[in-house]
Amino acid sequence: MFWTRSAPIQPNWAISLLPLLLVLMAGMGLGFGIIISALTTKYRDLQVLVGFGVQLCMYATPVIYPLSTMGEKYRWLLVANPMTSIVETFRYSVFGTGTFSWAYLGYSAGFTLALLLVGTAVFNRVERTFMDTV
Repeated sequence: MFWTRSAPIQPNWAISLLPLLLVLMAGMGLGFGIIISALTTKYRDLQVLVGFGVQLCMYATPVIYPLSTMGEKYRWLLVANPMTSIVETFRYSVFGTGTFSWAYLGYSAGFTLALLLVGTAVFNRVERTFMDTV
């Protein structure tokens, strides 16, 4: 068992899910990145909005605070964020605390897959006019 400043690190069986979580996060980042890069070639002001949106999403994802501290009334808002289940599963697998649910991970995986498909479609559509707008 290892210690950090705030909590002991107690890995459990869910540590084997870390590669899956990394693939989900990378896929989500790739999907959003493809969409944003395709759209910022035409709409330059989108860069400012993306910076603000990333900061807003950071507060909407339970990175600093655990999901268990939110009341039942507003928990559904956090669970709707696909990064919530990934962060909570990281917390569960490394620290032994947090919320773990296969259904929430399935939702994140489905969201990631849909995001990659939409990102590919948007990129392929905008790719034809890249040189005209750049």
